[in-house]
Amino acid sequence: MRTKLLVTAAMLAASVATAVPAQAAACSGYVGLTFDDGPSSTTQNLLNALRQNGLRATTFNVGKNAASSPALVRAQVSAGMWVGNHSYTHPHLTQLSRAQVDSEISRTQQAIAAAGGGTPKLFRPPYGETNSTVQSVASQYGLRQIIWDVDSQDWNNASVDAIVQANGRLTNGQVILMHDWPANTIAAIPGIARVLASHGLCAGMISPQTGRAVAPS
Repeated sequence: MRTKLLVTAAMLAASVATAVPAQAAACSGYVGLTFDDGPSSTTQNLLNALRQNGLRATTFNVGKNAASSPALVRAQVSAGMWVGNHSYTHPHLTQLSRAQVDSEISRTQQAIAAAGGGTPKLFRPPYGETNSTVQSVASQYGLRQIIWDVDSQDWNNASVDAIVQANGRLTNGQVILMHDWPANTIAAIPGIARVLASHGLCAGMISPQTGRAVAPS
């Protein structure tokens, strides 16, 4: 009986040892899943779906939302997400003065940090609108500006299938734009996990140095 137990234990240890490298080998590249505009009333549902499907993402939070819902910012971090800056009130930053841009970015840094989300290293301008002033202010706060390679069109009522297909167009290092609030985006999460796995891609972090998706550190 003792011999049988030892053999079983050895087999189990061997299977565990081989499982980890096999899982790592399945990642032939990394992509950046991003969700803008949170935290909101749908954030927890999004986080649940991401965790259930083994995905991590970057959430670009609006400062005023982070300030009013700090528990959801902490939930994002607890779920393994990275939290980025998406301005304080989601304005058209290119239409603002430098002082106004500074206020939008700095207040969001403070709100996210105060909520327990850490100090963001990534910044996404609302609507992807930027100019030299916006980039200069972001750099002043140590932020890397992140736009996107693929737009899921979830903000434009894209269907669940269309959102999944958009994720299927991602290649190694690329970043996709999605949002925190569309029901179809949350419903698409299992399909997104499947399509990425079929392409040998894993959900990674966005490097503050390069702006590209890389293996989580």
